[in-house]
Amino acid sequence: MSIPFIDLKSQYAELKEKIDGRIQDVLNHGQFILGPEVSEFEKGLETYTGAKHAITCANGTDALLLAMTAAGVGAGDEVIVPGFSFIATAETVVLLGAKPVFIDIDPITYNIDTNKIVAAITPKTKAIIPVSLYGLPADMNEINSLAEENGLAVIEDAAQSFGAEYHGRKSCNLSTLATTSFFPAKPLGCYGDGGAVFTDDDELAEKLKSLRFHGMSPQHRYEHIHIGRNSRLDTLQAAILIEKLNHFAWEVDERQKVAQRYTEAFSAIDKELLTPPSVSEGCLSVFAQYTIRVQNRQKLQDRLKEKNIPTAVHYPVPMYKQPAYRDLHTSETLPESDKASQEVMSLPMHPYMDEKVQSQIIEGIKSAL
Repeated sequence: MSIPFIDLKSQYAELKEKIDGRIQDVLNHGQFILGPEVSEFEKGLETYTGAKHAITCANGTDALLLAMTAAGVGAGDEVIVPGFSFIATAETVVLLGAKPVFIDIDPITYNIDTNKIVAAITPKTKAIIPVSLYGLPADMNEINSLAEENGLAVIEDAAQSFGAEYHGRKSCNLSTLATTSFFPAKPLGCYGDGGAVFTDDDELAEKLKSLRFHGMSPQHRYEHIHIGRNSRLDTLQAAILIEKLNHFAWEVDERQKVAQRYTEAFSAIDKELLTPPSVSEGCLSVFAQYTIRVQNRQKLQDRLKEKNIPTAVHYPVPMYKQPAYRDLHTSETLPESDKASQEVMSLPMHPYMDEKVQSQIIEGIKSAL
């Protein structure tokens, strides 16, 4: 039996009637760009996260670009980022003419090591982008405190953590600015690309709305007050996401159950062979990925492939070692980022996984170690 890594087909089957109805509504009214569903979805995001403003855009990468632009990041600035994440976190900094300053990660959470932030701050530092990797929020209270002391912006990269919680607050509402992605494989995903920026700041929200639409003035369609970009969420994607968001709380609960079963099963295994993910006190991970540490990863992956159990590696090369970015990082190596890239392995994770399939995965791993 083939095991899906992420089961979007089962999700669609569950929501088919409502999603199809929403799509038909858009086809009927024909407002394919910034139609009424976009505003409806943004209001839903604000209600869910508690953020005052949610501004949707074309994808999660654009969300980072828009957030940094709104925060004033530009040529000659430095932005502190973790050395281990998906490349978009650093890529967007470079695209704005700024320099990503890579620092190492915490070996337990895989998020940015807050103890290393102060040493990375220079007169050129403009912002910190902590990534809430694998669905677990970074230590945002400590990061916000350090940023405030040094006059820096904080932009939470919550591409993988929409739905997660940090000390009673939702991810995407933990800093002045936050971004997320609605790529299909994300916890809340559309049927294409999509993203959003979140803020409680009214002025930043207005600027973001302008920036996503060519820097257009809210008063005059052909007056452009900012250097913007074309980055709007399609109405069809918003329509799909409305129904997915309505069902999302149930999915988050189911992800917790799947993660709990995995962790209980793996906790008895020698940690030298397999280490399950850890969730920080006061946090709720949304488990965008259920990522374990293992020894002899390739050998284990090959054995699991023989058993038709899919796995994935997020990420086999740290950002700071990517060919296009090596010249931007001239300081020491980042040992925890390097080690994670060699040892992490993600297992199938989605809210529609039944216990029989999960047992097959668990037993397959135990026999393959």
